Amino acid sequence: MKPQAFIFIGRAGSGKGTQAKLLIEALKAKDPVHQIVYIETGAEFRKFIQGDSHMAKMGKNVVEKGWLMPEFMPIYLWGKVLVEQYKGNEHIVFDGTPRKPLEAQILESVFPFYELGTPWVIYLDIEHEESHKRLTLRSQEGRKDDNNAAIERRKVAFEKDVVPTIGYYRNNPNVKFLDINGERSIEEIHADIVERLGL
Repeated sequence: MKPQAFIFIGRAGSGKGTQAKLLIEALKAKDPVHQIVYIETGAEFRKFIQGDSHMAKMGKNVVEKGWLMPEFMPIYLWGKVLVEQYKGNEHIVFDGTPRKPLEAQILESVFPFYELGTPWVIYLDIEHEESHKRLTLRSQEGRKDDNNAAIERRKVAFEKDVVPTIGYYRNNPNVKFLDINGERSIEEIHADIVERLGL
């Protein structure tokens, strides 16, 4: 199996992280030869805003309010991970990037550069009501950036920025786009993804 790239995209709370991790386990079982670089953008942001730089403080304010960061920040963060971790023969799994069309266009330049072939884009489709329910539960478990006001702002950001990005990918001949119903059990969604990826 040749190294491939996988991009998980969807609303906050759609299960991107859960499904990305399950896919990583499936890839390890199917292809134990190749390692996997996992780029979890949300976790990278949360690490970054723990710092005391001016940008970290600004970023913390943006994240806690539920807004999206300007394009240069996620590009900087995932670019840094690739530069430091990608050795040239791994699968790459992106979780939560890109969120804006410009990010998607720039991310697209990664795959021919690394000779990874056509990337898979896995869109986990859930309605806002389901997202709100899941994020409220997550908030009760301690995620400070999942309060009600932030959840509503994420809805606005999703419709303004992420929906056009999904449209960009859906009609893009340079990616393989999977539209996945995310309002099922974790096991059903994973089985659907694995089958449609041919794993």
